Amino acid sequence: MAPHDLRRPFKRAAISDQQKRRDLSLLRQAQNRRDAQQQARCLASSILSLQSSAPESEPEQSDIEIETEHDSEDLSKDLDVRRVSKLRGPEVRKWFARQLMLPEWMIDVPDRLSQDWYVLARPAGKRCFVVSSNGTTVSRQRNGSILHYFPSALPAGAKTRDGSGSAQSYCILDCIFHESDQTYYVIDMVCWNGYSLYDCTAEFRFYWLNSKLEESGACNVPSHYHKFRFSAVPVYNCDQTGLYAAYSGAVPYVKDGLLFYNKHAHYQSGNTPLVLVWKDENCSQYVIDTDGKGEIPSQQQVVLELQDDGKLVTSDDPPVLFCCLDGDIIEKSGLQSGNLLRFAIGDGGLSFVDGKLENADLIYLGKSNRARAFADSYSKVIFQFMVRHSPLKIDDLLASINSPDDQEKIPSDIEMVG
Repeated sequence: MAPHDLRRPFKRAAISDQQKRRDLSLLRQAQNRRDAQQQARCLASSILSLQSSAPESEPEQSDIEIETEHDSEDLSKDLDVRRVSKLRGPEVRKWFARQLMLPEWMIDVPDRLSQDWYVLARPAGKRCFVVSSNGTTVSRQRNGSILHYFPSALPAGAKTRDGSGSAQSYCILDCIFHESDQTYYVIDMVCWNGYSLYDCTAEFRFYWLNSKLEESGACNVPSHYHKFRFSAVPVYNCDQTGLYAAYSGAVPYVKDGLLFYNKHAHYQSGNTPLVLVWKDENCSQYVIDTDGKGEIPSQQQVVLELQDDGKLVTSDDPPVLFCCLDGDIIEKSGLQSGNLLRFAIGDGGLSFVDGKLENADLIYLGKSNRARAFADSYSKVIFQFMVRHSPLKIDDLLASINSPDDQEKIPSDIEMVG
């Protein structure tokens, strides 16, 4: 690519209000302070104690609960944990899916990309929470199912000769388990050694992740008291050099796109525009969604949720309306509010006015797979539509970053975080 191409600002017709929602999210997190310590403790207890299918060697629930002081605040927290422990089936999947911080798909380039954002190459694999406490470590996938019970070098993660650590010592890591090398790649840190990081910026969380994980010995090769290796994912400042390093640099795992983190973002449960995912065919095997047979359908398919009034909406908060289903169709098909329905996007495609969806040509295909917990997000639908018609390319991302002449002095070497 010629140098002048990199300096050309990238513009496209507005198809979303993603930048506006990014600004609102930053404002909202500054206004809404929460009890981060209680939230972390409740999540850890729920991950450890929630009933689910598990190996026969699963410890008894009483052996792995996090011990707490019996004041009024903790009693209230314990009630929350007991409610979660009674969840079953789809409710379990929904609860767990809401606890992870889920990226929106990048459908426009954020402002101040080089100044306010990090970028990393996302590992392919199973997204999960990993919790260590009272001498054991457990990982649970997004749907709530147990992935592994195992000893680890994380604080309080194994019953060693030296003891399993303080009852108040526990960790929560946001990971991706990479099957081929049996490694947990840590993409975020929610709690470390009993200290909650929910209300800490991504800048601080990544700093702690890199320093604490290495100090703990969790990055060492597996052993009797440490069954799986953990590894931090290289994180770069999202200038042109860092973006190119994340996109093209060699990593020990299979890439599945790029993740972009706003440096000021707190760890927010659910979908957030302050973390973005982007893919193309050079950094992911799975750019265009496939059907149940693993094949790319001729028409894009979307999953929407049916509401009481016949509205078909996305999983966003607030949900985005795509269209309405006729009452006669709902009655004849035996559909109910809350059903997840699959549609194909017809030849009419999607049309936008002033950055908002104006019309969608949808063809009803039937109910979605029962294993799904949520409808598609708006950003996912639009990203998939863009991939088929007018994709956001790596050249566009590079071009959107100001040239070195327009920025403050940029180091000539790649600048990694941590």
